[in-house]
Order: sequence, then structure tokens, then C-alpha cells
Amino acid sequence: MELAQQLDDYGRPAWIAVMILGFICFWPIGLMILGYLIWSGRMGCSTQHGRQWSCFRPAERKRHGARHDRSSGNAAFDEYREQTLKRLEDEFDEFQEFLEQLRMAKDKEEFDKFMASRRGEDTDAAEPPRA
Repeated sequence: MELAQQLDDYGRPAWIAVMILGFICFWPIGLMILGYLIWSGRMGCSTQHGRQWSCFRPAERKRHGARHDRSSGNAAFDEYREQTLKRLEDEFDEFQEFLEQLRMAKDKEEFDKFMASRRGEDTDAAEPPRA
């Protein structure tokens, strides 16, 4: 479909405009375009590495997977880019671990309060006075 490829080059706004025009002209056409967009995945998002949401046009999805494999032609820049990406991924992983520790601490605190209330202990006495 050459028309679909041209609309893909313009991106999601072009597809939305065509769909709206289809609804204005004759509603079944708009409904068919909407169904095609959902069926083909042109309006969907996908997860990347199981943790981030990213929405790309179909043409960009193919390029996105191999974007780190491309060389810019400058070896120093390529090395810097790889080091920076590696550092950012490491920082992201450390941050995720930190968030997990915070969640665990909060859950433990709530559980301890719950157990203390079940035993009939005074939970206010365990907390330091607030200024």
C-alpha cells in the first residue's frame, strides 16, 4: 500500500487526520481506518526492555532497534556515546534498586505498625514526637 507508506512517513498526525476526514465524509470509512490503525499496530505503543514505554512510527521501530549499532564515522564520538549509554543504563538500574529498597522499607514499616496494632501495642509511643 503506497498510500499507507506515505502516511507512515508523515507520522501519526497524518493517520489521525485521514481517519477524521473519513468519519466526516462517511462514518463507515472512518471506522474502517480506525480498525486498520488498531489492527496494524500503527497507533499502539510497545515496551522496550520490559521497563520503558516508547511509541514510534512503524518506520522508526525498525531503525530504533539497531540505533546503537550504527557508527557515526567518528570513533571518539562512538566510544563516548557507548560509555555514556552504559553509564546511564547503570544509573537507571541503581535507581530502580533504590526505589525497590524504598518500597520494601515502607512496606516493612506498614507491616510493623499493623502487627503492633494487632497485639494492642501503642503505635504512637513507638514514633518520635514531631516538631
